[in-house]
Amino acid sequence: MRDMNEVVGSHDLLLVTLDTLRYDVAEELMAAGRLPTLARALPGGRWERRHSPGSFTYAAHAAILAGFLPTPVAPGPHPRPFAAAFPGSESTARGTWVFDAPDLPSGLARAGYRTVCVGGVGFFNKLTPLGSALPGMFAESHWEPGFGVTAPASFEAQIARAERVVTGADRPVFLFVNVSALHQPNWFHLPEGSREHGDSRESHAAALEYVDRHIGRLFALMSERRPGFAIVCSDHGTAYGEDGYIGHRIGHEVVWTVPYGEFTMERGRWR
Repeated sequence: MRDMNEVVGSHDLLLVTLDTLRYDVAEELMAAGRLPTLARALPGGRWERRHSPGSFTYAAHAAILAGFLPTPVAPGPHPRPFAAAFPGSESTARGTWVFDAPDLPSGLARAGYRTVCVGGVGFFNKLTPLGSALPGMFAESHWEPGFGVTAPASFEAQIARAERVVTGADRPVFLFVNVSALHQPNWFHLPEGSREHGDSRESHAAALEYVDRHIGRLFALMSERRPGFAIVCSDHGTAYGEDGYIGHRIGHEVVWTVPYGEFTMERGRWR
């Protein structure tokens, strides 16, 4: 693990959650050469296999935004990059950046970061008290219907908003983007006429290829002013009929197992 005490303050920070992305689909596409942008970014061009801290978006993100990122599948304990201060934490190590706040965005704000959320799925839509809870951790949050699960170009719209908000920032930025493109419905990422077949593992894969075509813009944005440190991961997976299950918020292997990657971005590398 990189010593995050050397990163916080000197790097822009990017956290991207690819909402609902399954590990097996992500790994298959990477091995087949269908994710060229992410292959260039991830160490060794590989995903790390991890376990989610929750089986659906709200639970997983409440944990992630408190510093409990997806956990490596091998026996631990595993040091965490970020951790709230509390006694007896076995995953707080020498290289952990420790914050005295209830959540990571608040901790980074106290360290001088501009904290920005660009939401995607309904738990970030700010239309209800529940939909405002996670975005409320950030000093600045953005959502509109074009960022949501029913918008075929949602990720492009999210990136465009992030570019407008972050460009020209005069202090370090912590940008969080919850990518909705992989979440159901995702049938529209396959060729026209696929609606009658509904969502599938194939449309889930097509949505990930769509994300890969555009995510380099985020990497460029967050390494333009200073070096950047990025974490790209899923919050949980989803089932497409395995053992009779559909969806998530269940304790199935395809839900708990998620792809994860973290890496440093040199300034200007992604121009």
